[in-house]
Amino acid sequence: MSPKKIMIIAGEASGDMHGARLVRAIKKHSPDAFVFGVGANAMQSEGARIIVDSRKLSVVGLTEVISKLPTIYRAMGSVKKYLQRLRPNLLILIDFPDFNFRVAAVAKKLSIPVLYYISPQIWAWRQNRVKKIKRLVDHMAVILPFEASFYRKHGVPVTFVGHPLLDRIPPAYARPSKPLDSEKPIIGLLPGSREKEVTTLLPIMLQAAQRIDHSRPAVKFLVSCSTSIKEDLLEDIFRQYAGALDVSIVKGPVEPIFKESCVLVGASGTVTLEAALHGTPTVIVYKVSPLSYWLGKRLIKVDYIGIANLIAKKQLMPELIQEDASPQPIAETVIRMVSEPEKLRQLEKELLGVRKLLGGAGASDRVAKIAFDLIQRSEKKSSSPERTVPI
Repeated sequence: MSPKKIMIIAGEASGDMHGARLVRAIKKHSPDAFVFGVGANAMQSEGARIIVDSRKLSVVGLTEVISKLPTIYRAMGSVKKYLQRLRPNLLILIDFPDFNFRVAAVAKKLSIPVLYYISPQIWAWRQNRVKKIKRLVDHMAVILPFEASFYRKHGVPVTFVGHPLLDRIPPAYARPSKPLDSEKPIIGLLPGSREKEVTTLLPIMLQAAQRIDHSRPAVKFLVSCSTSIKEDLLEDIFRQYAGALDVSIVKGPVEPIFKESCVLVGASGTVTLEAALHGTPTVIVYKVSPLSYWLGKRLIKVDYIGIANLIAKKQLMPELIQEDASPQPIAETVIRMVSEPEKLRQLEKELLGVRKLLGGAGASDRVAKIAFDLIQRSEKKSSSPERTVPI
């Protein structure tokens, strides 16, 4: 039996991370499988051949995508070429919906089965896209408990596989409380993994840090720098906004910041759920162009933007959106949180409780099993005399 060919499309830093774990699980199941597609360093380190670097595609907001359209079109052309020439046994899509829906349509025409791992947030906005998913996708592997019922309601084959972050954060993890009256209490700043996020949010966070430092001297700040961000970009922003702050850049994994900080200020996204699983209180900030916000506000169907808040069905993490995502409200929120240590400790416990709602560890292994089941079903179907294979 010839080795299986599996194409994975992971268009953002978090997708590359989840894709890497999936590649590892696929290789464990079938060591000779050839995995290729769109991703970055994490997937490549696990043995995937990268045909398009996902760091060139990552954008945030509805209008911000315009500046990257030429790059996106070139990437789409490359993906189509590889689909047509290699005819993989399976296409696996990881979030990144606007790009991935187009790839799924090409795969559908080529009779390549499609597995979608980590659902686009269509339950939050643009719910009519579930019709497109039902038409183009053979199976959904979802990571949030309420997503499974949403897809079942719309007749889409779905499996809740649990959240992949549970594989990285041990279940026995208990974050030691950081004393707020220590010599140098630490506040973490997580400006995001995309350049647009960093250039938008980091100046605001540093200006908020200046206000916090003025109100509560002797605070240390740690700034996360994703591997997808050039460090000199942060240094340029520091020169303009950091002033005399006691601030350090932490390059690469963000776990040290989770463990050392008493409070975080973080860009909305997967990292805020990761913070919850570490029990680290976080202020979520979200800011896009005025047009993107105006459009999104009319389409969003959920009460919160933070994943931990959605799962808990209440606001565990304060959310500062658009105009509220500015230096003074951020500073005031952080100062209020650190000024109420008992409430902060209770919040840590509630955040750690979110884990119980996310299923068990082993998401990547479960997705790999679904992947090979789909390949097997597709091969049986293609060998049937009733099947017409396009030429």
